[in-house]
Amino acid sequence: MAGPSDTDVIAAVGTAPGRAGIGVVRVSGKRLEQLASRLLGGVPAPRRAVRAVFRGAAGEPIDDGIALFFPAPASYTGEDVLELQGHGGSVVLGMILKRCLDLGARLAEPGEFTRRAFLNDKLDLAQAEGVADLIDAATEAAARCALRSLRGEFSEAIGNLAKRLVELRMLVEATLDFPEEEIDQVDREEARGRLRHLQEEVSRSLARGRQGSVLRSGLQVVLAGQPNVGKSSLLNRLAGEDLAIVTEIPGTTRDAVRQTIQIEGVPVNIIDTAGLRDTVDAVEAIGIARTWEAIGQADALLLVVDARAGVNAADRSIVDRLPGKLMLVSVFNKIDLSGDAPRAEEGGEGWRIHVSAKTGEGIQGLREALLKLAGWQSGEQDVFMARERHLVSLERVAQALNRAGQTMLQSELFAEELRLAQRELGSITGEFSADDLLGQIFARFCVGK
Repeated sequence: MAGPSDTDVIAAVGTAPGRAGIGVVRVSGKRLEQLASRLLGGVPAPRRAVRAVFRGAAGEPIDDGIALFFPAPASYTGEDVLELQGHGGSVVLGMILKRCLDLGARLAEPGEFTRRAFLNDKLDLAQAEGVADLIDAATEAAARCALRSLRGEFSEAIGNLAKRLVELRMLVEATLDFPEEEIDQVDREEARGRLRHLQEEVSRSLARGRQGSVLRSGLQVVLAGQPNVGKSSLLNRLAGEDLAIVTEIPGTTRDAVRQTIQIEGVPVNIIDTAGLRDTVDAVEAIGIARTWEAIGQADALLLVVDARAGVNAADRSIVDRLPGKLMLVSVFNKIDLSGDAPRAEEGGEGWRIHVSAKTGEGIQGLREALLKLAGWQSGEQDVFMARERHLVSLERVAQALNRAGQTMLQSELFAEELRLAQRELGSITGEFSADDLLGQIFARFCVGK
């Protein structure tokens, strides 16, 4: 049986499930005039909102709404696109979608509309990923950064790098193609200068990309410690609202409480966990097991201790069991009772921060430490909403350029490293992309986009 084709007419509900005032069904493909005529009784004027009755096979009305027709190539996908705006009930939208399928469309796969925009040169791959990042943005800063990628700022920066790389390759290739001519030796100083500038630009792009990666995925932080040291109070203070139950009874938190907060626009995903201790309570034991599971998946651990008692043997046993990759922050809580001053210090064993979850003293120092752990530097104007594959490719470009610098006297090897660097840059925007990579990228999109 043949699989889905990029030439099929596709259709999907383009709005979120549930009740709403308006819902949208989107159709894309070649020559949609016949489908539009049978569904609407005529073809709407291009790019004009037209009131229309959506009709079933027998001509009966399904809904009364708005139709928009975007003829190719001036559309999101580069194909004919029909957008049907009806009342936002799941049953109504399902009936409209079924009618489109009966008229020859097939149900779109996740991300297929944006994939077609990429295949029809309406977007490059980095811009297409910007669409998904804009939809998934958890903070305003992340949304602004994703919009810049969608509008092509990231792609433009990559394109400028590629242009400079091509110019350097032209100098090198000349010695390979015309070894007997006067230009058989590349001006070493010019080539070295161009290479150095390229390396500096790639380093800057990597730094900007890593900043954007922080905005995109945030920092995964687990709150852990002995029972009744104030973990839940600390979460409530950081979040600015009462999310977790706070009592004097040890073991109150039986399961993880998750909350995403923003610090200077950076999402910090905090998980408040069950207190780590030996227990005979079966339910609490399950919560403690889940705590260790959450710790294994985190970027940083806030080990909360009572400032009056300090770090004890039980706390040290927790530290000894931590994964090696985990960044440790020891939070000495309840300084309002211990009399300690609020402070934040970074040392060989991680951060040591003195706070009062009750009064808020020292909380700003904790917030600043979390930003540093995330690798964030203030200012988002030049940040790229980079994904892991973008960072990996840029790192490979940097490695290839470093190898090129070591082989400048061997023109063939020098040229080959530059070619590899250019190929890695091309993979970011989709100039060189395998089908399996495209499948992985667009499969993560929502249906209808």
